Amino acid sequence: MNLRTIATTFSPVEAQLLASRLRAEGLYVYVHSELAAHAIEGYSMSVGGLRIQVPEDQAATAQEILAAKDPETPAPDSV
Repeated sequence: MNLRTIATTFSPVEAQLLASRLRAEGLYVYVHSELAAHAIEGYSMSVGGLRIQVPEDQAATAQEILAAKDPETPAPDSV
């Protein structure tokens, strides 16, 4: 299975949020370098970030999901 990187982040928490959103839609998701980022402080910065990857045939769908706004999330209040 060939994986394609669809997003990159330096935060393990953000990586998991993105991955969870895609998994909820039934996609296979792999977060590259996640375990090393938890084990070694600053690792994600040194390797260019954690890569959220999906199979090539699901990449377009995954990008659409991440680009769409979540209709259940209310807009933040103006300050």
